[in-house]
Amino acid sequence: MLLDMRRDAWNKAEITSRNLLQVIERDIARNVEIIDLTLQSVQENLNAPGLAQLEPDMRRLVLFDRVATARDLGVMFVLNENGDIAEDAASSVPRKGNYVDRDYYQAHKANPYLGLYIGKPIISRLTGERMVNFSRRINKADGSFAGLVLGSLKFSYFARLFDQIGLGSEGAINLYLRDGTRITRHPYLEADVGVNIAGSKTFEGFARVGTGAFVETSVRDGVRRLYTFTRVGELPLIINVALAVDEIEAEWRGKAIVIGTIVLILSGLTILLLLLFGHELRKRTRIQLELARLSQTDALTELANRRQFEDVYKRTSLEAGRSGKPLSLLVVDADHFKRFNDRYGHAVGDEVLKGLARCLLASVHRPSDLVCRVGGEEFVLLLPDTDAAGAVKVAEEVHAQVAALTVGSSGIGAGKVTVSIGSATGITDAGDLYQRADRALYEAKAGGRNQTRIASSQRANYVDKPTFRIVGS
Repeated sequence: MLLDMRRDAWNKAEITSRNLLQVIERDIARNVEIIDLTLQSVQENLNAPGLAQLEPDMRRLVLFDRVATARDLGVMFVLNENGDIAEDAASSVPRKGNYVDRDYYQAHKANPYLGLYIGKPIISRLTGERMVNFSRRINKADGSFAGLVLGSLKFSYFARLFDQIGLGSEGAINLYLRDGTRITRHPYLEADVGVNIAGSKTFEGFARVGTGAFVETSVRDGVRRLYTFTRVGELPLIINVALAVDEIEAEWRGKAIVIGTIVLILSGLTILLLLLFGHELRKRTRIQLELARLSQTDALTELANRRQFEDVYKRTSLEAGRSGKPLSLLVVDADHFKRFNDRYGHAVGDEVLKGLARCLLASVHRPSDLVCRVGGEEFVLLLPDTDAAGAVKVAEEVHAQVAALTVGSSGIGAGKVTVSIGSATGITDAGDLYQRADRALYEAKAGGRNQTRIASSQRANYVDKPTFRIVGS
């Protein structure tokens, strides 16, 4: 949308420039044409029979008619071959003046085929006004130089024509001769008049083609402008309308800033909302993960709870059945735990359970081993890829760790806390492994506690004596 708006601004500027240029070019061309027709009329009237015998006022009327009263017309006179004023449109008695030093006199004297000559802008010696001169050569009967007829256009004409046009503070209108000499400029500045810019990038652009438009930086003031230009009819004149690029884009830039600011604010709000939404999602994910962890974690001991044990036990049992690798299970129960609660209170009982959790964790060393609290004072150690002998070693380590357990806040010293352990190992699908380990635990309890019993249906697979029993130290 912003690009389309910018393109519209440029299209509007180009159309406006072309329209202004067309109006100005036609007006200048028409006025120059009128002056030229008057010059040609004077050329013809100079050859009228009996002109020399007429009274000065009548001769002036025949030569110039009422052209002297025309608006914005400067001086108009006839120069003889010596450059002196021979006939004057403003006076019956010609004013005094010699113009052999003027460029138009030298040009016509040197070239008999020059036609209409447009001179460089000058200050009139007769009136003191700025003007531009138009002249035609007068020939004798033999074709030699007899002088010239000259008419001029005051700069007031250009001021009146250009002042009605609004181009912005940096806009400009320039009228050049084909050789690069600036005749006038709007806004008017005396220092600009007569300056030659031939060889500059801007004028080279004007001179290459008759009409067109381009963007270039001005050699005069360094302002970047859109130049729309054309030649004035068939005359050696070039006129351009120049609009400053900054002013062309000023309205668009204001809208672009407003729209851009709104878009940035909306984008910022969107990003902020996305960040807040992302933060909320991450927060919710963390909460969900924490809830998932808590749902599978024992709140007191921070060990895996029964739910996690059942999930892992099921997967591990299936894997053991597929791979044929042994799976061992230790069911651990604190001996006489109720006595601790009754004697010391539940707070101390909780400390004992936490201490047992630390002991069980210290007894296993592989990441795949899982220690769980499945209820009350009962714990389970799930030992994948572990045979009966390996399970026995872990059980021994559990007894050793528990034997060193102390609860200093209540005076429970080492050896006061003991556990009974039931062990079971399976090689095929171990779906009944827990039940067999649990039965072995009850055997340990019935046999005096503080010991490990191996499930009877599996003992023959791992030990030499079916009555094997491990007693805690």
